[in-house]
Amino acid sequence: METITENIPTGKPKWLKVKLPIGQKYTELRGLVDKYSLNTICTSGSCPNMGECWGEGTATFMILGNVCTRSCGFCGVKTGRPETVDWDEPEKVARSIKIMNIKHAVITSVDRDDLKDGGSIIWIETVKAIRRMNPNTTLETLIPDFQGIERNIDRIVAANPEVVSHNVETVRRLTREVRIQAKYDRSLEVLRYLKEKGINRTKSGIMLGLGETEEEVFQTMTDLRNANVDVVTIGQYLQPSKKHLPVKEFITPDQFAKYEKFGLELGFRHVESGPLVRSSYKAQKHIL
Repeated sequence: METITENIPTGKPKWLKVKLPIGQKYTELRGLVDKYSLNTICTSGSCPNMGECWGEGTATFMILGNVCTRSCGFCGVKTGRPETVDWDEPEKVARSIKIMNIKHAVITSVDRDDLKDGGSIIWIETVKAIRRMNPNTTLETLIPDFQGIERNIDRIVAANPEVVSHNVETVRRLTREVRIQAKYDRSLEVLRYLKEKGINRTKSGIMLGLGETEEEVFQTMTDLRNANVDVVTIGQYLQPSKKHLPVKEFITPDQFAKYEKFGLELGFRHVESGPLVRSSYKAQKHIL
């Protein structure tokens, strides 16, 4: 198999350049985030889609701190010994969502392999707090793999969010290099298990530009569909720092369109495929 190109790119292509977010809704939410020191992945991750998502009433929040127990080669989140669990965090997140008047909230977290429950108890308490304080807000939980431990995954199932997402991130061949402590097949099993346990809408995401081939992307999409995943997001990997894995290739918009067509033919309910697509992109539409 050959990669689409062998040359490591220099400089971002024109299709990765984005306009600064604008609009009344964005301005209002930006003001609230600053005034109340609210923590969203949208701002801390400098997401290129922040203006568009906030304009549609969607935002992403990260729980369980900002230090991860894993050291994935693509991720900009700090790695090390996490702080103790903040048991007030569920109320803080729920209050942030209420202040921002969020219609659809995406909740994600770092991996907490240091905790016996993998952080799943805080997860379910966060969902409960959000539902109690924001009864009209719909939810997506973008969860870690919880090391495949079913009792921890079952807590998420019991909370029954509208969408449960878990990202495979890359193709099978590159998983050990890109995700290090994660396992490709374990992620597929988590997604399959969620569906078997009755989760209505499951979702996963893939980053491109790490050296994968077109054939491998097609196979990964097929594997996800065989695990009964409903929604897939496909976007361009961008290197967070020089310490992280380099970008091997900038995928063209036409290639992303090809993956979208293939995914819809496979039977996914939604396929978001484009250079600037991230896990939470157009998340509010994925409950439909």
